[in-house]
Amino acid sequence: MTLTRVESSMIYAVGYVRDRQAMDVVFLSGRIWRYFGVPQDVYDGLMAAGSKGSYMRNEIIGVYCEQRVGKG
Repeated sequence: MTLTRVESSMIYAVGYVRDRQAMDVVFLSGRIWRYFGVPQDVYDGLMAAGSKGSYMRNEIIGVYCEQRVGKG
């Protein structure tokens, strides 16, 4: 999965695999979380959001299954 660096006070980088609908989010804390079943339009919405942290809290965290994958 290729990670893309983003401008955010909460998120360092985001990666997405369309055919798996899997999204990795690297938080500034160093923790990495994988979200499952994330549609392309939700990923696109995150990447286009003016506040990626708000978008994460409102549209992704607690909505999609998640698994911590990083040790940070």
